[in-house]
Amino acid sequence: MKIKVLGPGCARCHQLEQTVTEVVRELGIDAEIDVVKDIRKMMEYPILTTPGLVIDEKLVCSGRVPTKTEVTTFITTALAKE
Repeated sequence: MKIKVLGPGCARCHQLEQTVTEVVRELGIDAEIDVVKDIRKMMEYPILTTPGLVIDEKLVCSGRVPTKTEVTTFITTALAKE
């Protein structure tokens, strides 16, 4: 599984990255987590505001920091589709 956190490196972006890392660790899954700060790479996704969360190349959330429960749901839903 590939997970991307899209954002310039603001506090909200760091918070999202930390939440994603916690959820991945708690679920015990093998996931590659990338932080994308390059605006050109962020523009490859339909994102208007940061932070953004991309799981397996699908934008699942943007413009806010999702709760830990929401992140867990996003990841488990993506796992079920694999």
